[in-house]
Amino acid sequence: MYDFMVYGYYASAIAKTYFPSDSAFASLMLSLSVFGAGFLVRPIGAIVLGAYIDHHGRRKGLILTLGLMALGTLAVAVVPGYATIGMLAPLLVLCGRLLQGFSAGVELGGVSVYLSEIATKGNKGFYVSWQSGSQQVAVVFAALLGVVLNRLLPVEQMTSWGWRVPFIIGCLIVPFLFLIRRSLQETEEFASRKHRPSMGEIAKSMVQNWGVVLAGMGMVLMTTVSFYLITAYTPTFGREVLKLDSVDTLVVTLCIGLSNLVWLPLWGAISDRIGRRPVLIAFTVLAILTAYPSMQWLVSDPSFGRLLAVGMWLSFIYGSYNGAMVVALTEVMPRDVRTAGFSLAYSLATTIGGFTPAISTLLIHVSGNKAAPGVWMGIAAICGLIATLVLYRTAEARNQYKAV
Repeated sequence: MYDFMVYGYYASAIAKTYFPSDSAFASLMLSLSVFGAGFLVRPIGAIVLGAYIDHHGRRKGLILTLGLMALGTLAVAVVPGYATIGMLAPLLVLCGRLLQGFSAGVELGGVSVYLSEIATKGNKGFYVSWQSGSQQVAVVFAALLGVVLNRLLPVEQMTSWGWRVPFIIGCLIVPFLFLIRRSLQETEEFASRKHRPSMGEIAKSMVQNWGVVLAGMGMVLMTTVSFYLITAYTPTFGREVLKLDSVDTLVVTLCIGLSNLVWLPLWGAISDRIGRRPVLIAFTVLAILTAYPSMQWLVSDPSFGRLLAVGMWLSFIYGSYNGAMVVALTEVMPRDVRTAGFSLAYSLATTIGGFTPAISTLLIHVSGNKAAPGVWMGIAAICGLIATLVLYRTAEARNQYKAV
């Protein structure tokens, strides 16, 4: 996820390199739209690669997704700028983002299902929360690297070539991750299955369980919007909208990543004790009530302290909600198509939530209200609340929950 997230951190520099324009707004919107384009192909990756994992195994699938992500990241890292090769530059970057999105379409589902199937009794929420928890390590590392680079390099050099360094480092990490994934053991639950569904059977099951997938999408929307708002969009929002120092915005992002890393496993473990539903309802309501007011307070007098305070508060809401949400999604999906079903619901939500940086930028530009991203998060929270109430109300969902 480091590879996927780092694009959002350097969207402004990427805009100047690949999408030059007389309008700074148009240039940034093009850059953020390409960031969002990676999410459009995630449902395709969810279905194709999810079916592969459900048929061939968790371990093989996780190795495949890693290789695809590495290729996409390499494309963004080494493609020359628009000034050198013209329109070919943004097209190649777009292809790289699409490849990253295709891979990420099943990455989160594959990891979540793997963790749920190796979890010890009564600790499934705690285990699965580390899927999202590990993403925060990527957030922290990318932000820390950004702080160091901004201290070492002048603004002109960061804009011209320094932003490529994090992408290259992402490629260098791949061999280490490959060795880790090769050492993984297949889960006992998958290995013990006598029947492994074909692509046709998986597609049929997805159609039969469309209601569960749709409700799951609603729950995930709250996660994706809040996550990309407080992580990928924070450096751009702080720098371009609030006019704060670049290093300060990256420090805030780093702190948000550390905060997420605390709340995710904590509330995953709490949901093991009190249930998923109370946690999901409590934090969607909290987001509805406080997301916009907190953003209004921030933009009324922008400062490092206020950006940090709002970031920490929204991190608490996101981390607590998502700690319970991810494991809940693995529990409501039919067992034989658990990876494909989880990945499809998650990917459909990210086709909307992944555009959060672009949507937030557009909302601010159209409305003139710098706090508009808070409205967007509130809408996502309403969707999450409705989906939770519907999903846990159905007898089918309850039966699947008890059977897992």
